[in-house]
Amino acid sequence: MSSQRTLLPRSAPAASGMSSRSIAALLDRLEARSVECHSLMVVRHGHVVAEGWWAPYSAERPHLLYSLTKSFTSVAVGLAIADGLLSPDDRVVDVLPDHVPADISERGRRITVHHLLSMTAGYRTDSLTDAWQLEPGDLVKGFLRLPFSEPAGTRHTYDNSTTFLLARMVERVTGRGLPELLDERLFQPMGVDHAEWDRVASGAAFGFHGLHLTTEAVAAFGELLLRGGLWGDRRLVPREWVELATRRHIGILPSEDGSGDIDYLHGYGYQFWMSRHGYHGDGSFGQQCVVVPSHDLVVAVTGAHRQSQAVLDAIWECLLPGTDRADSGRDDEILADRLRRLSLAPVPGSAVPERSVKARIDASAEDSALPGGTTVIVDPVEGGWLLRFGSSLDVAAGHGEWRESSPLGRPLVAAGAWQGDTFVAELYVITTPHRVRLVVDADAGTAVATWNIVPLTGPSLVLHVRSPLMTRPDVA
Repeated sequence: MSSQRTLLPRSAPAASGMSSRSIAALLDRLEARSVECHSLMVVRHGHVVAEGWWAPYSAERPHLLYSLTKSFTSVAVGLAIADGLLSPDDRVVDVLPDHVPADISERGRRITVHHLLSMTAGYRTDSLTDAWQLEPGDLVKGFLRLPFSEPAGTRHTYDNSTTFLLARMVERVTGRGLPELLDERLFQPMGVDHAEWDRVASGAAFGFHGLHLTTEAVAAFGELLLRGGLWGDRRLVPREWVELATRRHIGILPSEDGSGDIDYLHGYGYQFWMSRHGYHGDGSFGQQCVVVPSHDLVVAVTGAHRQSQAVLDAIWECLLPGTDRADSGRDDEILADRLRRLSLAPVPGSAVPERSVKARIDASAEDSALPGGTTVIVDPVEGGWLLRFGSSLDVAAGHGEWRESSPLGRPLVAAGAWQGDTFVAELYVITTPHRVRLVVDADAGTAVATWNIVPLTGPSLVLHVRSPLMTRPDVA
């Protein structure tokens, strides 16, 4: 694990005019709502006033951001526009002519950078799956071949393909890969040592998904936006682009049944969501970068849940009332101690160091992470176990502690225990929101291995512990 340099200064909450009790109330609310967070960072007046990671997650670990990646791709588009290489009015067919299908419709010919950024290309549903199935080797062509049901610019539909096209357009006009461009122009000047990207089978970065960053890097990105693109005395992103990208360009329609989370009905910018207060970048399962200019506040959160609106509610209702209201130094100390002790629930049970077991995976269990019939061997070692899955995946698990291994390149952190005649272990794919719960019935010789939340890139555990992860463009 490489160490990550400090990107933002620190201060006690009181020193930045932030109530530590309001931050504690935020934690209380998340706990009461059973919102599984992996990290939290609160930045006020440019200073980190609260930071915490729920063990086994930790400060130096990058975390998969899912669609929060889109907001970074938006900045890459802004850089290309600032360099005079692209404009919001440029059409896809002109920038990527070699991807234009012979039977493209007139509506397809009209799609511009603006339409892609605002997700107003004209589809009623996310086009990703249909476009990929239509053209497995060329998602751009598949996107342009699909029938557009609405005139461009008239209706917002959350559509992953639009961001994939933007990434390819940026790469075409700059001659740089999206990761390389953002490394040079954004991450390295900010001091972000490492940004990891998942990729599609061709090797290209998704653009709409797949970026892994530390919590502090996400918070620093929010602070960069809050400062209008300035980092220290260096301008990294034009102020005009920050203002353009983070303002409303299109309204959001509620679901046909009238439902919809309130902060996701306030409009959409250029790969940013408008909120009741400020704006935010958002990724599946709780990856959020919330920017509130009116309160000089940034909040970065990672997690594993489907309650993003509940997190925003907690920020508005617990955190915002605590701005410009400092508490005592003792309150700050109590909060800091609580943040240091955050942890996800460890696996309860005993070690039984002399006991080993062999079983086979029953894949009929919902959300199975391993194929049916896979051999599972639990062998005791000092302080824990070696878990063997088939012939290619060996994972270290601790008792009363998490142990790390990287059997196929990407780290797994695991702990386990015996509960009577059942062995239970939690295997965290620690740079993602995901983990696998292994339950072995020693008497029956059977085991199940199920995800807490199935990754959007598919259920195979083996796929997700390879580095880099490369898959088809099938993230929903």
